[in-house]
Amino acid sequence: MSRVAPLNRVVVAFALGSLVACAGVGSPRLEEKPNIILIFADDLGYGDIGCYGNKVIRTPNIDRMATEGMRFTDFYAQTVCGPSRAALMTGCYPLRVAKSRNIVEVHPRLHLQEVTIAEILKDAGYKTGCFGKWDLARHRQTKYDPALLPTAQGFDYFFGTPTSNDSVVHLLRNDKVIERKASMATLTQRYSSEAIQFIQRNKDHPFFVYIPHTMPHTRLAASKEFRGKSPRGLYGDVIEEIDFHVGRILDTVKRLGLDRKTYVIFTSDNGPWWIKKQNGGSAGPLRGAKTSVWEGGVRVPFVVRAPGRVPAGSVCREMASTMDMLPTFARLGGSKVPTNRVIDGHDVADLVHGVIGGKSPTKALFHYVHTHLQAVRSGKWKLHVPRPANPRWTPNWARHIDARDVFDIASPLLYDLDADVGETTDVAATHPDVVRRLLGFVEGGRADIGDYDRIGAGARFFDDDPRRPDIGK
Repeated sequence: MSRVAPLNRVVVAFALGSLVACAGVGSPRLEEKPNIILIFADDLGYGDIGCYGNKVIRTPNIDRMATEGMRFTDFYAQTVCGPSRAALMTGCYPLRVAKSRNIVEVHPRLHLQEVTIAEILKDAGYKTGCFGKWDLARHRQTKYDPALLPTAQGFDYFFGTPTSNDSVVHLLRNDKVIERKASMATLTQRYSSEAIQFIQRNKDHPFFVYIPHTMPHTRLAASKEFRGKSPRGLYGDVIEEIDFHVGRILDTVKRLGLDRKTYVIFTSDNGPWWIKKQNGGSAGPLRGAKTSVWEGGVRVPFVVRAPGRVPAGSVCREMASTMDMLPTFARLGGSKVPTNRVIDGHDVADLVHGVIGGKSPTKALFHYVHTHLQAVRSGKWKLHVPRPANPRWTPNWARHIDARDVFDIASPLLYDLDADVGETTDVAATHPDVVRRLLGFVEGGRADIGDYDRIGAGARFFDDDPRRPDIGK
């Protein structure tokens, strides 16, 4: 069983019954290639929106997506911005993908010989547009590599910014800077408006629209229409403004008559920024936050809506991740994944479509901090490997999370996430067989993908520069 748990049993029974009545359960007829819109928030936590339990921040449009579509409970990203975008775009672990000149940084400079979602869909006849934060051409607003911008990575059109809004935001159209020190309060609206214009221009073609919002990464800013309106303060203002523009996207799709052939997805790049306190988000019932491999750092909201294709009001409790988007979108768009390289993600279209008996194809999901493999999940089990509290070979990120979650792990910690989603009770002593099995996965991951002290056999390098000069530091 795919563990699709209904929010409303009558509604879901009808929706699933309707899918069963269609030709090919879970594989809606795709004589016309479907449109795909992926909205990617920055630092939005698992507990920040209504359909994931938030009682304060008002998110009626994202909640409507869940009511009219599907909400995943066990969906994963990476621990921070750049690696999460690399994993999303390539369907691979960030440590596996090739970087320009083999430069080892927290935020990867994605090599041009890597294959992105946009390239796969463009080859299948899609119009492709990116609107927002890129962060794969260097983590800087200046002195980034213009050769690595979205228009060189499969996107027909780019309106956005090279990286995060830590201090300023410079706006680009394609590869040209059009505005320096743009008002951060206008970014959410401007990205959304540009995306809507792209949708309108390309309504007669299949399109892939990627909207990686700058917010709610700090520095926070909201427009005057939303500033001071949320009971959750400025952070709530920012989320409510994002939600409003999600509604604009949904309304545009419906007005153009594209509703029944468009997948709209909302998710986030990592967990909330705990250190920002009131200016950061909530991981809800999860332990930890951004920069950590505790569930609060890597488990994120994921909502998908596609009337007639995705069962309304459904909840999928199977494990999936941002890496699964590339093979899934390839299937939806009638394209194929590359066969000349390892792709870590899996096609989860059956989960998205509520196929009876659908199961997660992911046997083991690895959680890295920078180059360091720190945890693995398999089924309901999550294992944290032994490690120092603040390893010297990872960025000094221990200060970014609650001090209670920063400690030396002398022996493996095992958690049953079905019974203990907050990772409060270590059950390693009572399940030694599970510990051994998951440690076997860890050793396989270290050998294939790599770790802080080794180059994985399956890691990709396209340049002649030294490989992994960080090892041994």
